[in-house]
Amino acid sequence: MNTEAAVQKPQAGAAARIQRTRQDPTWVRWGLTLVAVAVVGVLVVIPVVNIFVQALSDGVGGYWKNLVADPDTRHSIILTLTVVPIALVANIIFGFMAAWAIARFDFPGRTLLTALIDLPFSVSPVVAGLMFVLIFGLQGYLGSFLREDGYSVMPYLISLLAVGVFILLFFLFRPASPKTRHELWNHPWTVVLVGSAGVFGLLFFLQVHFEVWPRNESLKIIFATPGLVLATAFVTFPFVARELIPVMEAVGPDEELAALSLGASGWQIFRHITVPNIKWGLVYGVILCNARAMGEFGAVYVVSGHIAGQTDTMPLRIEKLFQEYNLPGAFAVASVLTLLAILTLMAKIKLERKVPSWANLSEPKTKEARL
Repeated sequence: MNTEAAVQKPQAGAAARIQRTRQDPTWVRWGLTLVAVAVVGVLVVIPVVNIFVQALSDGVGGYWKNLVADPDTRHSIILTLTVVPIALVANIIFGFMAAWAIARFDFPGRTLLTALIDLPFSVSPVVAGLMFVLIFGLQGYLGSFLREDGYSVMPYLISLLAVGVFILLFFLFRPASPKTRHELWNHPWTVVLVGSAGVFGLLFFLQVHFEVWPRNESLKIIFATPGLVLATAFVTFPFVARELIPVMEAVGPDEELAALSLGASGWQIFRHITVPNIKWGLVYGVILCNARAMGEFGAVYVVSGHIAGQTDTMPLRIEKLFQEYNLPGAFAVASVLTLLAILTLMAKIKLERKVPSWANLSEPKTKEARL
């Protein structure tokens, strides 16, 4: 017993010395912590608190009046809550399709596609807005066409979208097992060609016959809501794709291939395997995309024309109220954006607590390897 104690005592002392050498001195740890807290307090906490103090400077009644009584401010809130969901839905669809293509297939240009997805991160939002002005503006490449009869393209566009939905639904609901396929399911390309032509022709005829879209009228994209949606979607579209790509690559296609071998259809695989495996990555990407879209200023400023009561979103309305020296009104609208940001941050923190990190997932494997 004494011999074992004598052997264990030096080992314990050596382990304690090694542990101490791995730790930074106390003054370093506390100093860095205090500096970090001070920087966050000065750059984040104090400005956020000041926003609500300034917004409530005229009292709760004045705060409510600044938000509701002003029609331009009210319209900016409604416009923001209209543009952001549309851009968000478009980014979810694009992000999933891009992530699926990059994570599941190896094709020429795959690296280029990945780089192009990151392009909005490196391009200034102002440059992005200018790009849309040069394409869709009155003096742009498509400006003359949109000004003369811009709505003439809408029947074609809607019909093509319907064809895409038809093809997607066909392959999703098509049985995977050849034994369960009957009649038209065994001739996919014939169904796709004939069905696409039928869907396109029928929908195009209905739109033209019932005059869904006006004739000989200009389609306004720049200085209108479509331009705001395009600019917001362009600036924010990498977020969903960038969150889904690593998740789908880490999960791999094994479960989907197993379900396919058991006879599951494309829709069953998508619903019961793909979506559950990527749902937290998708939610995380949606949260980041929504937060970025809510506060977008540069690209939206260029394509909106800054027209009060028509194309002003909340960030643009804040800037205009500030220039008009209406500080309570500016801070009132800013407080709404800040509340949305805080709610987004709370959702992000809750999601991070719910989803274990890859480090935690790999830790048991490391211990088993050491054993």
